[in-house]
Amino acid sequence: MNGGIYYWDASAVNALSNPAVALSDLAGADLAPTIATKVLVSDVDRHVIAFGCDPLENIGQQDPLLIRFSDQENVVDWNPTTTNTAGDLRLGSGSKIVTAIETRQQILVFTDVSLHAMQYIGPPFTFGINMISENITIRSPISVAAVEDTVYWMGKNEFYVYNGGVQTLPCSVRDYVFSDFNATQAEKCFASVNSSFSEIWWFYPSADSDNNDRYVIYNYLQNVWYYGNLTRTAWVDRGVNETPIAAGRDGYLYNHEVGFDDGSTSPASAITAYIESSQFDLGEGDQFSFVRRLIPDLTFRTSTAETPTANFTLKARNFPGGAYLQTNSKAVEKTASVPVEQFTQDAHIRLRGRSMAIRVDSDITGTGWRLGSPRIDIRTDGRR
Repeated sequence: MNGGIYYWDASAVNALSNPAVALSDLAGADLAPTIATKVLVSDVDRHVIAFGCDPLENIGQQDPLLIRFSDQENVVDWNPTTTNTAGDLRLGSGSKIVTAIETRQQILVFTDVSLHAMQYIGPPFTFGINMISENITIRSPISVAAVEDTVYWMGKNEFYVYNGGVQTLPCSVRDYVFSDFNATQAEKCFASVNSSFSEIWWFYPSADSDNNDRYVIYNYLQNVWYYGNLTRTAWVDRGVNETPIAAGRDGYLYNHEVGFDDGSTSPASAITAYIESSQFDLGEGDQFSFVRRLIPDLTFRTSTAETPTANFTLKARNFPGGAYLQTNSKAVEKTASVPVEQFTQDAHIRLRGRSMAIRVDSDITGTGWRLGSPRIDIRTDGRR
């Protein structure tokens, strides 16, 4: 970002031993840019495009709103003539180009306050650009991810989606994320795609951390949000590899979605997994509720543990801002696997409160589970 532009020839003999060279130093380079905020190659028409780069008439002096593109299929020719397709465009909104990302149909260009669509239109202008929105923010140059023609990104205090028009994503965990965020390290925040589960992940630094230590996930298929703690600095979705690969600050690369345990320790240790509901009550919350039975519903899938176990916990409290006064926990374990998995049929408990929450968790190696629709036997129990 805002650095030099380099060329590396992957087809050269001993390519891994050859360093990249400055684009402007290549043989035949004609007015190639020397600095840019972002560089990409358009897949359909094969132009190299530099965003926020230096202009033809002032090489070396960056213009943060300028876009330049090379001749088609020619990485060295950047001088526009009547016989090539090189050229430039300049945006009229915002103070700088933050980033750009390619979709199937177009290239989206983000400034600090606006979003533009750049499309190949052919000679004589080569590319055209249209403003989509002039009322957006973006958290960092790498906080945007594309899934086919839909683009998701993190803004300063909200999340956005573009699928033909810009919309703010309703986010049930918005306050949790942005009220505990280290804005001074915001440029480290990055977006990634876990296409196996229809998820967009954002890794970001919490208020007390200078590095990414948390994540928030949007499941675009189910329209739900969830969050957690995990240190990651880079992510590559499945494709060339069968599973996503991510980098940690410890210098290791991690295979995600493989097994049920934490492979960063030796031997592998259990991953503490849980899901917890929000508070629920009867009526308007003015009545006490009494729970006497829980009917679990989950499967342990392909767990490798001899006796995989998960704990169901019910928690009750009397006031919205009060502490949980009672809890009751029951373990549910796999007892047979043929012909179908059988589990504890029900769990008898006693719990009373105005509102309650249910939690499922496990911390045993080799255990994976999928939650269905657990049920509880609940009735009103007075207004006192």
